Amino acid sequence: MKHILLLAALLIGLSATAQNTEGVVTYERKTYWTKIYNRMTYLSQEQKDRISQTWKNDEENKEKMKLTFNQDASLYTYMNEMGSTEDGRYTWRNQELVLYRNFAKEQQTDVIEMLGKTYVIEDSLHTPVWKIGNQIKDIAGFICMKAETEDPIKKQKITAWFAQDIPVPAGPERYHGLPGLILELNLNDGDVVIEATNVAFKKVTPDEFKLPKVKGKKINDPAYDTLIKEYIAQQIKAHQNPYWEIRY
Repeated sequence: MKHILLLAALLIGLSATAQNTEGVVTYERKTYWTKIYNRMTYLSQEQKDRISQTWKNDEENKEKMKLTFNQDASLYTYMNEMGSTEDGRYTWRNQELVLYRNFAKEQQTDVIEMLGKTYVIEDSLHTPVWKIGNQIKDIAGFICMKAETEDPIKKQKITAWFAQDIPVPAGPERYHGLPGLILELNLNDGDVVIEATNVAFKKVTPDEFKLPKVKGKKINDPAYDTLIKEYIAQQIKAHQNPYWEIRY
């Protein structure tokens, strides 16, 4: 009888795991501009004071994002084509941002609008080097473990919280490669926080991973990194914020 109960428990566990490998995650991306500007040593105090005054009533800039995933692939983009303020008074067109990962084929394709152009970045899958810690916390009802890496181009500390109960190596923005779905990303000690607000498990169709048909300049990852690095250097030299034109 004990063997039967043990087998039943094992089968239930395997079934639950199988059901947790595809679906859609909704994220809220919060950007704290005052904090970001205060880090920029190349800006004058007058610039920082003016920015702090401008953003004092709108400290958190919020965006809704979504990640469609299964064991083989993921696609991350805006929840809606149009962005808006929380009160709905102002709307705007979100820039092109579609980040696709094919884990089965170890390929990635990103469609990113920046610097006045749309770029299509195609390359093999490059997994960040993660250091996994022993801290845990609850995010959207899942116990998550902490992992850290860094962005060598933007010089940012990256902290991820991933759920081993969702055994998929996907994540928001350009981050992936952990033994569980990333449900929170913290960029540079809280400058930007992307946190899952809902995880909906469901059958995902191939159409949900289709990339948009856009005309863009095709480059690879090294060319993208060079583009970002050179632009940041130019803006620092000009004492300007580079993150109005590129994603933080």
